[in-house]
Amino acid sequence: MITVDSSPYSNSRKFKEFSHYIASPQRYYLLPFKFHRLSPGKEVIVNEIGDLLVIPMGTTGRIVAGEINPDNISDQELFADLIANFFISVTPLPELIEVLATRYRTKKSFLDYFTSLHIFVISLRCEHTCHYCQVSRVTSDKNKYDMKRFHIDAGIAIMMKSPNPHVTMEFQGGEALLAFESIVYAVEKTKIEAEKHNKKVTYVICTNLALLTDEMIQFFFNNGILISTSLDGPAFIHNRNRHKPHASSHQLVVEGIERCRQRLGEEGISALVTTTALSLEHPEEIVDEYVRLGFHNIFLRPISPYGFATRSTDKNKYETARFLDFYKKALARIIQYNLDGYFIREDYASIILKKMLTPFPVGYVDLQSPAGLVNNVVVFNYDGAIYASDEARMLAEMNDLTFKLGTLGEDTYEEIFYGNKVSTLSEVMINEALPGCSECAFQSYCGADPVFNHTTQGDLVGHRPTSAFCERNMEIIRYLILTMDEDKKKEKIFRSWITGKS
Repeated sequence: MITVDSSPYSNSRKFKEFSHYIASPQRYYLLPFKFHRLSPGKEVIVNEIGDLLVIPMGTTGRIVAGEINPDNISDQELFADLIANFFISVTPLPELIEVLATRYRTKKSFLDYFTSLHIFVISLRCEHTCHYCQVSRVTSDKNKYDMKRFHIDAGIAIMMKSPNPHVTMEFQGGEALLAFESIVYAVEKTKIEAEKHNKKVTYVICTNLALLTDEMIQFFFNNGILISTSLDGPAFIHNRNRHKPHASSHQLVVEGIERCRQRLGEEGISALVTTTALSLEHPEEIVDEYVRLGFHNIFLRPISPYGFATRSTDKNKYETARFLDFYKKALARIIQYNLDGYFIREDYASIILKKMLTPFPVGYVDLQSPAGLVNNVVVFNYDGAIYASDEARMLAEMNDLTFKLGTLGEDTYEEIFYGNKVSTLSEVMINEALPGCSECAFQSYCGADPVFNHTTQGDLVGHRPTSAFCERNMEIIRYLILTMDEDKKKEKIFRSWITGKS
């Protein structure tokens, strides 16, 4: 290295003295982390394994500039926190680098066993006429719109080939209970195959409960089957969202929930909210209905931009900002119930909080990187088509086969899961390598969703500044962090949602 002497009295170029090139001693070395502005006075830093620190605005600049001095009383606590949480190190390589590596492996351990969730669209028939339904539902022709035994057998065979020792078999529709005989066949067949292949199987049926019978409930009980239903709030919302001709769908689902609880127990049935334009006007009433019916969790999710749901734009389309306003009001109501002594958690926040506050992975497909499609879920359609996710199946109803992986009974396991289609998708499934995500402070709490990107932006990679997925998750994550930092009572509530202990 040559340094030019810029003195006006010198016309020659010469080296400085050796002492000039000796690096000044460093107090610490930077480890990889990202930062984000939380509010006008606060920012957050997040490292590669999701550890976070909320710090005063401008502190990140001081850290990067090497200005945090443990000899100063005002910096001592911050310095200790930065060391303990792997933001800086007093040596070029942290002494506990193996601990850091183990925690990172744990975060990604959902990849260890590959696909777990196998969705069987057992029938496309349905007796409801929900305006937000994402698939083209039909009411007749059992032979054409129910999954054939041949396809059921082929789907079970693929499920048994999964390297995952614990798989989930989920039945969807249409209305799954319209094909109850097929469900019975599939469960009995799977029980036999699971014993042969040493698999543990969890069974789930997604149903509106309108067709529920005592015989069905007994079958659920005998086989340990979990029930997932939809409850969009009080009757005036639910009946508008989930219309059933000549009947109250709300009354039917409430009665069905109670009947299932009596036989299957509290944990045997869960419910989901789908947020329509009408729902946005009533966040508190929706939460109140879940509490009235004795639920201890609620999943607030926006409407999906897939399939036939997009045709009813007046009821189903709204700006992300409106959903976020709804979400925060509903979350405030949920928090207040907890403060008043009634335990109820919001599931989407709980998933994010688990990623923030624990070293463990989550099984929620939308918030995984690599993305959960294929890695965690695969869908077997009623007609034998295989899709990378449930959303991919909905796209296919609009003749978009971008995410079709193959056909049951025609393609081998290797062709389905290791073929060209999955190889192409794998290039856009890791948010650590996506533009806009790779430098985002919230990257470790979020996921990659090429299906959403393709649907809303016409591109598998997507454009973060105009992505509703990005806008929604960034604001919810920011809001949760700021809430915990500003109110320790609420932080305690959030932590209880992870542990299940109030």
